[in-house]
Amino acid sequence: MTGPNGLGDLMRDPDETIRRMDDWAAGFAAKAQRYQAAQEQTERLRLTATSSDGAVSVTVGADGTVTDLTFSNKVKSFPLDELSRQILTTMRRAQAGIAERVAGVMAEQLGDEDRETRSVLLDNLRGRFPDPDEPDEQPPVPPAPVPPAPSGGAATPPAPGTPQASPRRRTDSDDEDNNPW
Repeated sequence: MTGPNGLGDLMRDPDETIRRMDDWAAGFAAKAQRYQAAQEQTERLRLTATSSDGAVSVTVGADGTVTDLTFSNKVKSFPLDELSRQILTTMRRAQAGIAERVAGVMAEQLGDEDRETRSVLLDNLRGRFPDPDEPDEQPPVPPAPVPPAPSGGAATPPAPGTPQASPRRRTDSDDEDNNPW
């Protein structure tokens, strides 16, 4: 490695070594600033969808959380199950645009830099927030069979439809920032 531009050249010219290290550090600092700007801009993203009849509007952040939910007077006459369906459908429509909006921010802030990282991130977002108008690619998984009750008077499993303990809900401290990275 003592040829042109090799280690030997750097050892003979300490000023060149320092210049190259300074260039590398400056490039790294500029890259960090671009990523910081992309993250800040992503955290400010808001996507809103409105139901086709205008009864429900849902706004979500880049991480998919609902940041605003509004209703028109039309919802006063809706059965509760219809209102629930409209809220969820409208929320999913808003969330479906997250990946493309984040892609736009990344293209603006990072250009062609780190295509592989960008691809992984955007694929993850598309998987979490698919287009609700497209059918699922996989059929639903059937429920697991319930094992037979043990003999000897042991407790029997709860009957179907019996409420069971729900999983731990995420809290604000679980996800302190609106960061899809």
